[in-house]
Amino acid sequence: MTEQETPSFAIEKLYVKDLSLEVPNAPAVFLEQKAPEVSLQLQTGAVKVGDEVFEVTLTVTVTAKIEEKTVFLVEAGQSGLFRIRNVPEESLEPLLAIACPNILFPYARETISESVIRAGFAPVILQPVNFEAMYMARDQEESRDNTAKA
Repeated sequence: MTEQETPSFAIEKLYVKDLSLEVPNAPAVFLEQKAPEVSLQLQTGAVKVGDEVFEVTLTVTVTAKIEEKTVFLVEAGQSGLFRIRNVPEESLEPLLAIACPNILFPYARETISESVIRAGFAPVILQPVNFEAMYMARDQEESRDNTAKA
């Protein structure tokens, strides 16, 4: 295999593409004694933006509520530009859906935590995420959907 044919993967740029923080019930929420319930949603997406260059975005949404009252809602879109060369088609999707989000997650975790602290709350420490399991579950669900349609 020549150097031109050797598969390669490189991070070109990491950046926060989108950041939103809401504290809709301030200042009353700062007087609450109960600990909020925190929920987490993750979403990934990939777009080809140039020759051999893909933008992958990991969107993390954290919502904290006390009963029905929103304490805070923070959403961060952590993105990266990745240059991917000579990777077989069948390996490209798992690379974009597993490897890239694994790289982006620590940055998104820091962005979420820092935003929540700046809003006056204790930091949110996001636990590690198994993007491979998420990818496999989504793949199985799509297979079931395709089978049901046939």
